[in-house]
Formats: sequence, structure tokens, C-alpha cells
Amino acid sequence: MASLNAAKQQIRSAIKNKLGALSHEAVKSQSSVVFSTLRNFKPYVEAKRVSVFLSMPTGEIQTDGIVRHALESGKEVFIPYLHKNPLATPNLPARVMDMVRLRDLHDYESLKPDRWGIPSIDPATVHERQRVFGGPDAHHSDQTLLDLILMPGVAFDIDPETGAIRRLGHGKGFYDYFINRHNQKSVELGKQETPVLLYGLALSEQFLSSPSEGSVPVGPFDQPLDGLILGNGEIKSPPAPK
Repeated sequence: MASLNAAKQQIRSAIKNKLGALSHEAVKSQSSVVFSTLRNFKPYVEAKRVSVFLSMPTGEIQTDGIVRHALESGKEVFIPYLHKNPLATPNLPARVMDMVRLRDLHDYESLKPDRWGIPSIDPATVHERQRVFGGPDAHHSDQTLLDLILMPGVAFDIDPETGAIRRLGHGKGFYDYFINRHNQKSVELGKQETPVLLYGLALSEQFLSSPSEGSVPVGPFDQPLDGLILGNGEIKSPPAPK
């Protein structure tokens, strides 16, 4: 495990250096391409409940246009909310992620940035909102499942042997743990036949396209993706199941 973590950290450092040389205009341009690609992409068009990460000011695809479009299109839009894990056991993370629903565009525009500059939900309002791991409540949170999760990451690549799309996150495991819990909830509700779709959104510089750039190390809890949309407009997909 120590060697896996060291390998992951090495890739993170290399990508951080690469992104540091990227201009704001380049990030803005690639974000526009991702949005244009996504808005006509069938999994997004057909999704009713969509989770979208809210971006840091630099170093990743900017999702403001996506959030606005999803809300204006009548989709139920959920965003990440980090909180202390109510299950305080040694084998579980101390902090976990839920997805909570934005009420409307005004609600989104009223979010205040956190210390990383990411627009964030006011914890005082969480109990009033529909959320994936809440309820029973008036919003039927206990019955809530997502159709599509649009995910950030530090680096992405394709496994040369299996074709699986691999994602390297920031190292906290928030998404992997959330997806595992979401899958468990799907089984409990008898909805496992329509699993949530997982798509990464990435700047072209975050995709490791050749062995010389290294490869994304994965452990047993790292979730493969259903696809990846890049800042040059490419959509990477794993091979179809046989």
C-alpha cells in the first residue's frame, strides 16, 4: 500500500507541475469545449439526476456553465458536500461526501466560496435539502439515487490491457467511498439494474496518453469510469462488454 501511495503521489506532482504552466485562457477554452461536447452527449441529455463537482478556480475543468445548463434544462442537480462521518469506526474515513441538491439557479449563485475557492453548501441548510444519504424526509431522500456523476480528478489514463478508464483523485477517497455507498443503496432499493454512470471531465493535460508520461496506479477501492470527456472534445470510452 505504501508503494501504491508513493506512485500516486509521484503522478500527482507531475500533473501539478504541468497544470501550473497552463494559462487561465487555456483552461477556459478547454472548459468551453467540454461543455459543448457534454450538452449533446446522450448520457447527459437523458439523465434526470446529475451530480456535478464545483470547480477550484484553477487547474481543472470549470463546471459553472454545466451547472447552469443542467438547472435550466430542468435536471435535478446535486453537488458534493463534505462532512464528518457519523459512523466513527477505525476502518472508515473520518470525513465523507454526500451529494445535496441545488434548489435553483438563485440557490447556486448564492453559494459562498470555501478556503479553496470552491462554491460550497451552507451546512446549516443541508437538513432542508434533498440528498443521497438523507431521509426519510419530505424530499424522499431515502429513495434518491443519481443517474450520472460528473467527476473531477488529477490524472486519467486507459489500462492498456483491459481498456478500463482509470482515475487518480486527490487522495482522500471521497468519490470512491461515495460510489461504493451509492451502489449499496441501489441494491437495497432494488435498482441495481440501472447503475449510476461515472464520467470524468478533464483538461487534455490531465490525460496520460503515452507510457513516457507514466500510468495511473490503482488499488482495490479505485473505481473505473464509464467514460472521460477531454478538453479537446474527445470522449474516451471503455470497450463494450462482451
